[in-house]
Amino acid sequence: MKPRIELPGLAPLLVLLATASMALLIVMPLGMVFAEAFRNGIAGYLEPLREPDAWAAIRLTLLVAAISVPLNAVFGIAAAWSIAKFEFKGKSILLALIDLPFSISPVISGLVWVLLFGAQGWFGPMLEEAGIKVIFTTTGLVLATILVTLPFVARELIPLMQEQGTDEEAAAITLGAGGLTTFFLVTLPNIRWALLYGVLLCNARAMGEFGAVSVVSGHIRGLTNTLPLHVEILYNEYDFVGAFAAASLLATLGLVTLIVKTGLELRYAGEMRAMRRH
Repeated sequence: MKPRIELPGLAPLLVLLATASMALLIVMPLGMVFAEAFRNGIAGYLEPLREPDAWAAIRLTLLVAAISVPLNAVFGIAAAWSIAKFEFKGKSILLALIDLPFSISPVISGLVWVLLFGAQGWFGPMLEEAGIKVIFTTTGLVLATILVTLPFVARELIPLMQEQGTDEEAAAITLGAGGLTTFFLVTLPNIRWALLYGVLLCNARAMGEFGAVSVVSGHIRGLTNTLPLHVEILYNEYDFVGAFAAASLLATLGLVTLIVKTGLELRYAGEMRAMRRH
C-alpha cells in the first residue's frame, strides 16, 4: 500500500476554492435570474407569463420533450442492450455514433436537418411537392431535439449493463423465459434507476435546448418558438423582466432536475448497500 500523503491545510483550501468557484459561476448567476424576474414583484413576474406567446412557447417546449424523450429512451435501451449483451461487427462504430452529438455543436445538429429537409435541401423539394413541411415546424424541432439528446439515456445504461453482464439473462432463458419476458422481468428491474436518471437528464436538455432548435424553428412567435427561444426574443426586445421570468422557469427545471437526480442517486446507493449486506 502506498503511503498516504498528508498536507495540513490543503483540504480546507481546496474546499474553499471549489465553494467559491461554484458560488461565482452558478449560484450568483442563478440568483440574478430570479432577482431580475421578481424585480417588479409577483404581479410583474406573472404578467409576462400570462401572454399568449409565452403559453405557446411553454406548450411547445413540453410537446417537443414529450415526443423526443420517449423516443430516445427506446433507442437508448435498444442501443445499450445491443452493445452490452452482444458482440457484433461495427460495435465501435455504433458507440462512436452515439457519442457524436456530444462532439459537435448543437447549431450543426440543427443545420443537418436544414440541409436534408430545407427548401434547398436534398429532400426538401420532393417533400414540398408532396405537401410535407419539416423545417420551421414542430417536426423539425423534434428532430433537432432528438439528435442533440440522443446519447443521454444510452450513455447512462451502457456502463451499468456491461458491468452486470449476461448471467441473469442467460439463467432466465435457460429456465424457459422468452426474450421479452427476460427483458421485462430481469433486465429492466436491474437498470431502472439508471434509466430514470438518463431520462431525467434527457428531458432537462430537451427543454433547455437552444442552438439546434434555433436553426430549424424560423422564430415564428406563437408557433415554433420554444421557451429558450422565447427568452431570447424578449431579451432582444429589452423586455428584461419578461425574459428573466421565462428564464426562471428553465432555471427551476434545472433545480428540480438536480433534486430528483440526487434522490435517485441516494435511492440507488441505498439499494446497492442493501444488496451487499445480503
